[in-house]
Amino acid sequence: MIHILLVEDSPTDARLLHQIFMRADQEEWQMTHVERLSEAINISLENPIFIPDDSQTQNVKQRRFDVVLLDLSLPDSTGLDTLKEYQAEIPDIPVVVLTGLDDQQLALQALAEGAQDYLVKDQITMQLLVRAARYAIERGDILNKLRETEERSRHALAKEQELNELKSNFVAMVSHEFRNPMTTIRTALEILEYNNAELTPEQRTKYFERVQNAIKQMLQLLDEILFLSKTEAAKLEYNPAPLHLENFCSEIADIFQMRTGSHHTISFTVQGECNHVQMDEDLLTCILTNLLSNAIKYSPQPSYIKFDLNCNNGIATFQVQDQGVGIPQKDQSNLFQSFYRASNVGRIQGTGLGLAIVKRCVDLHGGEIQIESQQNIGTTVTVTLPLQFV
Repeated sequence: MIHILLVEDSPTDARLLHQIFMRADQEEWQMTHVERLSEAINISLENPIFIPDDSQTQNVKQRRFDVVLLDLSLPDSTGLDTLKEYQAEIPDIPVVVLTGLDDQQLALQALAEGAQDYLVKDQITMQLLVRAARYAIERGDILNKLRETEERSRHALAKEQELNELKSNFVAMVSHEFRNPMTTIRTALEILEYNNAELTPEQRTKYFERVQNAIKQMLQLLDEILFLSKTEAAKLEYNPAPLHLENFCSEIADIFQMRTGSHHTISFTVQGECNHVQMDEDLLTCILTNLLSNAIKYSPQPSYIKFDLNCNNGIATFQVQDQGVGIPQKDQSNLFQSFYRASNVGRIQGTGLGLAIVKRCVDLHGGEIQIESQQNIGTTVTVTLPLQFV
């Protein structure tokens, strides 16, 4: 069945065109008639149908009309503007223009604007109208396939460019982030090797600690890269298990307070019933440790860091607020990109992977993350995750 939309304000012309299609083959053609351009646009946008796509083994959306017969002189639009306005709203349905004027110049302009054909009303025959409709549908299908191919090619090119940029950033970041700890290790070992006899026990301990810290830094970077690779390969899964959420968050806060000592004060508060829930402890650990690490890393000493947990209406809200350097407005839209770092981080070490990892974990939990930040004032990160009670 071929579905035709006739946009014609003359009842006489509309009846004539309907009769022509009925004589051609009543079972093959189905016509819908409207009198105004606005009606044509609205009905074309409504109720798309779904057809099976064998190549994709799924249903795809398709417009409800196969072709539009469009009169250029309507109560709410006249001339070529009628065609332009319709195609601006509905670019993927082929249009055959109808007019009462035998104007070759107008016909050429209509074709140039995207019409598939141009028919003068008093010259229409059954064969001419049916042929014009069929050809318009065939040419429209070809154009739509070309558009889809072009869009796929454009999308593939964009993904390739993004991948190349990501690889370049990765190489640059890894080179930089590994160079510093490797230099520290090499320098410390050279001092221990060639000057060991002159060093005091305290000095030896200091250099050994530098080596250990540098190794930890490299291992952390490798862990972050491996974690991201798992999420990209869809090997990381959400595995909820019973968890006493309040105690869990309190322990994390205590651990970070011990690590930072007197340099920062971490205040943990809780509201609501946060016990006897099911969550993925590994993903949650990753989320909270990254957020608290960032708050400490980018905050001056001494400073105050708030860590709040609120359980209400089946939602757990985690909020980490610092008084740090903040994030410039221009950088905030890119924070969840891998290897991206804000322009004001200066000499503060980092890989640009932390928030990207947090975002992956939040997504796996089926939650959301929001960041509010003002430069030189501080940053507030809010993570909301659905709660499952035991």
